[in-house]
Amino acid sequence: MLPVFGQGSSAADAQSPGAVSAGDKAPSYEVVSIKPHKPGEAGSGMRTLPDGMEWWNISMYSLVQAAYDIEMEDQISGLPGWAKSETYDIVAKVDAQTVERWKHLSEKQQWAEEEPMIRSILEERCQFKAHEETRELPVYDLVIAKGGLKMKEAVASENASESMYRGRLVAKGMQVDAIVTGFTNSVGRLIVDKTGLGEKKFDFELRWTPDGQQAADDSADAPQLSTALKEQLGLKLVPAKGPVPVVVIEHMDRPSPN
Repeated sequence: MLPVFGQGSSAADAQSPGAVSAGDKAPSYEVVSIKPHKPGEAGSGMRTLPDGMEWWNISMYSLVQAAYDIEMEDQISGLPGWAKSETYDIVAKVDAQTVERWKHLSEKQQWAEEEPMIRSILEERCQFKAHEETRELPVYDLVIAKGGLKMKEAVASENASESMYRGRLVAKGMQVDAIVTGFTNSVGRLIVDKTGLGEKKFDFELRWTPDGQQAADDSADAPQLSTALKEQLGLKLVPAKGPVPVVVIEHMDRPSPN
């Protein structure tokens, strides 16, 4: 999946000359390797390669999340138990022509192409069948707090950057939709942007105490996330219910061997 925090998409992204047009053949991975992760080898993660993606020690549940760009466990229904308990090492690579074209795409444009390609991995290797529906579930609406925004609007020419470590986030040129995406897992619900700030970008520093984690030294006395958002950024999380996309799995086998 995309990094936890990142920049919002724009019309310019969608219209890039490097993007696949409606008449072009959809790209696909040329080579896919899936192997059970060796017991005893610690560590897990994902990295992008110039010619594709690599995951190590991940569950197929995580691959479903990536394929459908979903964050929360309750957005997946019908997942078999092994899909969370068993882990795999996966490498997926595209052909040289796609690699060359990807050089002209933004990160989000490339990811928009790779999501359906990851779905193809599931369909071909796991005989995966699913459909999507919308359910009414608990969410948080993100609104501007009563006291108003406390974030500084970024300079238009400023390069975007972000750094997060154990309860401390320093951001330059970040859109609110990135905050929404980045903190969804932390609060246990999808966050819906109701701020009306659109594509405006901001510079800010946020310090909070992560649940169940050790905070950075300079964040040890920081408040919980919801309080920090309100006091430091002027943003408020309001409990609500709203439409949430859900993937309903109809069939899923263990991945076929190479």
